[in-house]
Amino acid sequence: MSTQTKSFSRLVLGSPVRLAMPIATYPGLCLTGAKVLDVVTKAQAQVAVQVALRERYRSSFLLTAMDLSAEAEAFGCAVMMSDSEVPTVTGRLVAGMEQAKALAVPTPGDRRTAVYLEAARGLAALPGNPIVLGGCIGPFSLAARLVGVSEAMEFTAAEPDLMHILLEKTTAFLTAYLKEFKAAGAAGVIMAEPAAGLLSPRSMALFSSSYIRQIGKAVGDAQFTVILHNCAAKLVHLPAVLETGLNIFHFGSPMDLATALEKVPEEVVLCGNLDPVRVFVQLPPEEVQDRAARLMAVAGRRKNFVLSSGCDVPPNAPLGSLDAFYRALN
Repeated sequence: MSTQTKSFSRLVLGSPVRLAMPIATYPGLCLTGAKVLDVVTKAQAQVAVQVALRERYRSSFLLTAMDLSAEAEAFGCAVMMSDSEVPTVTGRLVAGMEQAKALAVPTPGDRRTAVYLEAARGLAALPGNPIVLGGCIGPFSLAARLVGVSEAMEFTAAEPDLMHILLEKTTAFLTAYLKEFKAAGAAGVIMAEPAAGLLSPRSMALFSSSYIRQIGKAVGDAQFTVILHNCAAKLVHLPAVLETGLNIFHFGSPMDLATALEKVPEEVVLCGNLDPVRVFVQLPPEEVQDRAARLMAVAGRRKNFVLSSGCDVPPNAPLGSLDAFYRALN
């Protein structure tokens, strides 16, 4: 495996053309006839969809599906699944300090985390030495699913020790999980940390960035890149986000990308940030193409920008929207 071939940042910063990386598996279901339930439970269904999308768009990247329930399910959370919607966590697993202390840390590969590791292996084995990026949740967002999102926000102020106990456990699991993605042949992961975008910048640094920094130091190197995705972060969060020590970030529509690009060093890559619903689902193809073109114009000649959706493009987004997105790129 060539480091130069597989390195995400080297590819982006050295590319003579603008690259694109929409977070979009589910809109490709129409190409294979699979359902959402197939993709989140069967690795071969994920691989087939990504292969079909690659053949259609000649993308530089192959991504495992975004599913922010799999890691929480491995910890023991109940999950609701259906044929047409992305799985969601239901209920609370941890309600107090004693439960937090007693919570066992699962092993990577437990329950449906095995599906995503197998998908990464399958994608990495495809011809052409593709750049494969796995997907995982971030440490604070995972902790928030264990206790409830609104409760997690309250606990950062009222019971910070409880949150730190949970974060130590989610960080330990995610570190081990990412090492398995690395062993599977992935060139990196996109770590989704949306709940941290609901925190103040100070709390984000304390309860999210410091733990992501630990994970990045443990697994990141020239051959494996941790890309932090936060679809709720705003410009005021940018300094706290940079405290992670990572150098590739994926933002949602709340981020002022034009200003963010001016504030980060040229070796820091920013990706984003077309709204997955208001653009990819609700706009006609010609307007999707126009929005993508305008976003590229904002980035100008900067090499440290990758055109993308602001978050996971949902299953009800028409494939014509992705066609328009790539027409703007080309």
